[in-house]
Amino acid sequence: MNTKQSEQAGVNGYRTASGMLRAWATEIPDAPMLTQGSDTLTWGEVYDHAKLVSRSLAAAGVVAGDRVAFLDRNGIEYFEVFFGCALLGAVSVAVNWRLAPTEMASIIEDAEASVLFFGADYAAAVKEFGPLVTCIRQWVPLDQFAQWRDADSAVEPQDPGFEPGPGDVVTQLYTSGTTGLPKGAMISGRNISCILTEADQVFHIGGDTVSLVAMPLFHIGGTGWALSGMSRGGHSVIVRDMDPAAVLCLIEEHGITEMFVVPAVLMFLLATPELATADMSSLRTVFYGASPISEDVLVRSMNALGCDFAQVYGLTETSGAITSLMPGDHDPDGPRAGLLRSAGRPFDHVELRIVDTDSGEELSVGAVGEVWTRSDQNMLGYWNKADETASVLSDDGWFRTGDAGWIDAEGYLFLHDRIKDMIVSGGENIYPAEVENALLSHPAVADAAVIGVPDDKWGETVKAVVVRSPEASDDHEALVADIIAATRSRLAHYKCPTSIDFIEVLPRNPSGKVLKRELRRPYWGDRERNIH
Repeated sequence: MNTKQSEQAGVNGYRTASGMLRAWATEIPDAPMLTQGSDTLTWGEVYDHAKLVSRSLAAAGVVAGDRVAFLDRNGIEYFEVFFGCALLGAVSVAVNWRLAPTEMASIIEDAEASVLFFGADYAAAVKEFGPLVTCIRQWVPLDQFAQWRDADSAVEPQDPGFEPGPGDVVTQLYTSGTTGLPKGAMISGRNISCILTEADQVFHIGGDTVSLVAMPLFHIGGTGWALSGMSRGGHSVIVRDMDPAAVLCLIEEHGITEMFVVPAVLMFLLATPELATADMSSLRTVFYGASPISEDVLVRSMNALGCDFAQVYGLTETSGAITSLMPGDHDPDGPRAGLLRSAGRPFDHVELRIVDTDSGEELSVGAVGEVWTRSDQNMLGYWNKADETASVLSDDGWFRTGDAGWIDAEGYLFLHDRIKDMIVSGGENIYPAEVENALLSHPAVADAAVIGVPDDKWGETVKAVVVRSPEASDDHEALVADIIAATRSRLAHYKCPTSIDFIEVLPRNPSGKVLKRELRRPYWGDRERNIH
């Protein structure tokens, strides 16, 4: 990018999503930007569509700072809405489409969204949760999106010209709390600037990048990665449904150069027969993270795909990756093979420290404690949740990740466990308290605890440990099936137990807290629960 382009792509020395779109739509209007299936839009076309979206949003009464919700799987429409919001200064809110309808409603209400876009696959969910939502002024089915967007098309749309300041919210991504209540992480102009800068300086994304957008866009790993791939004017290929054979075809057909995936996707690819004959020669780097990966899966993936691998670690609250284990550190046969268990080193602008959660003191090299981080990537806070924001963000800018880990003498971070017993299954964060609440509503459950246990496909899967009530059935299989079915009526399926063990009494410490480490031990043994 030359000096002129840099000035176009940012304001006051930092980049923005809206500035990026304007810059590349001006510089390379006819270059491909987005592909989904047989549809490809150029940078110029996406910019034109985003201007139309911003005009229609303004006609619906949306102003800068208003929240706009989107409910559908990955698709071109998401980016048209995202950039339409960015041009106007509205805040996009991607709703997790895997949630139960009542959970979707709680996010939309919490965000106070005024417009909701929704795909045909979720029309039934919208009909179900509609009466629970009071904030939406305009409901836009995506099968009518083009008509809505292009209303008043006789008049050429204008770019509203909004450019976010460092403290303006650009997008709001939701992460569940330990109570199950949704928390909207406010991702700012400064945060987006970091994402776009890292893409170039850390990951060497270039103008020739052809990026695979495979992660759900309600994740920072979806939206954040997509913005990274676009940052230098590259081409992004969108995956709507995770079909491993189809992904291999996309890599071959479009010459994918970079992609970010969770370990479960790598396992799916390894198990796909077509991998043996697929042409993967275009791949330069596979970025992976967001859930546990075994060394065996990693090494087999490196051998099968024949390209560089880089691991990334971060959270929604840090706007994505803050550390990376770069390709040069992936040497399973070398003297530093132990680094494959590391989450890598922090980026130059990121500070890390390990803190004793009891004393608040910083710990020495090699000692395990809570991982704290400080950088311009830390979110502004949780939307409308001052107390919960204060509990994780200190006055001097440190974010408490809730992850336990240690740092070696060279500055490599090793993640040891989750401070709050969070389960990570296939890249999805699952909080045990939410599942335990659902379990305890069942009449046959007197007490319950939820843990993550090893799973070859998903890294971890949910296991419930249950104390039966006196009136519980003695039919073990029928009781397990009934309890799981009951939780599925209250929660998204991926959060629900895949197995249940029955126990006489849950182990607790003197203060009454369940000793989950004891419950996990039979399943993990001495094996490290290595979560990235």
